Amino acid sequence: MLKFLEKHKILLVYVPLVFYWIVLFIATTLPTERMPSFDISDKLQHFGAYLVLSVLFNLTISFQTKIKLIREKHYFFTLIIVAVYAAFDEIHQYFIPGRSCEFLDFFADIVGLLAGLSIVFLIRVLDSRFGNPEIEK
Repeated sequence: MLKFLEKHKILLVYVPLVFYWIVLFIATTLPTERMPSFDISDKLQHFGAYLVLSVLFNLTISFQTKIKLIREKHYFFTLIIVAVYAAFDEIHQYFIPGRSCEFLDFFADIVGLLAGLSIVFLIRVLDSRFGNPEIEK
């Protein structure tokens, strides 16, 4: 699975990351009265948003070939960069009408980030143990 994703990384990983991150930024920049309401907990939305972001970001930096250190330490760099983004995102929401800067939102972001990294780790373990190289060619 990972070899297939890496082979088609631009279409399946890089473009979705850019699109998703833009949508995420716009969604957190709009005042709450302009956002559609979902019957999902605010914290669950934060969790899910950062789970997806961390998976896409981690795959992106682990597939890139320009900076070896980032590729080798992709979990660490994902953790740092996405956590810093989450902090700045919460701070910037303080200045948006109808939004607020909440520690519990940041906590939900971090839990989503860690869950996303766990999913990528699990996929990598399963792929290395059960991946069929004949199918992935």
